[in-house]
Amino acid sequence: MSQTALQIIARGPRAAAEAAAEAIDADVMLEGATYSILEEDEDKGIWRIDAFPTTADEAEVLQARLAEHPDVTVHVEVLADADWLAMSLSGLPPVKAGRFFVYGAHDQGQVPLSAVALKIDAGAAFGTGHHGTTVGCLVAYDELLKRETFDKVLDVGCGTGVLAIAAAKTGSRVAVGTDIDGPSVRIANENAKLNQAKASFVHASGLNDRRVRQHGPYDLVFANILAPPLVALSQDIKLALRIGGVAILSGLLRTQERRVTAAYLSKGFRLERRIHRDAWSALVLRRMG
Repeated sequence: MSQTALQIIARGPRAAAEAAAEAIDADVMLEGATYSILEEDEDKGIWRIDAFPTTADEAEVLQARLAEHPDVTVHVEVLADADWLAMSLSGLPPVKAGRFFVYGAHDQGQVPLSAVALKIDAGAAFGTGHHGTTVGCLVAYDELLKRETFDKVLDVGCGTGVLAIAAAKTGSRVAVGTDIDGPSVRIANENAKLNQAKASFVHASGLNDRRVRQHGPYDLVFANILAPPLVALSQDIKLALRIGGVAILSGLLRTQERRVTAAYLSKGFRLERRIHRDAWSALVLRRMG
């Protein structure tokens, strides 16, 4: 970890910001980088990238990738020596996504009686529910639940575990999550206990781990990761699903939809829906054969 916590902020027109975000996604040195992209000023057409490097090397590579885009202005801020992640999340409002209500401890009293409550506090894992990709997945899942049920659900790249926990709290008998990051798995299991949800999470690389395969084939697979691994895992996700099963994919920019969709259509999937949140996209695909 770097001794000084940094925040890298880049601003520019939407096309330039999305191109810069794609460059971050494409760089193998930045596979674990934490960043967000959103529209900051609708009237002026300004989009913003916030990146939070965890090492000096990662900060250097992030700045190099962003510097390749002259229409994007970049500056670096030094964060105070504090639990800045928890502090920033404590100021975020709860999120409503269909029937789901994602909140932190500071919003305990705001949970609607009719909502499926998902308590996710600040931690060192992705997926508080505020990011456009997570919201897109929950909205897609909420729509699917209106007409079908999913007995067995797999969450690939589970982060905080919010998606598998949402499945467990809406009737899924088996809700399993997997992540290549050990701390994320620990946090996800803690969140499952906190939410009294029968979801379990395993530290595994890929979908061939015995603890993942033993519950297959699944009725639904969430994969909220990044576009390159979504493409690389298309065959494995197909094999993890039963015929007629559904994949909800996110972690990709709108500009990456065509590439990801093509990978799955070539494996016998049918695209059923696209959901857009800011610059991000969620895809709902069904395995047809």
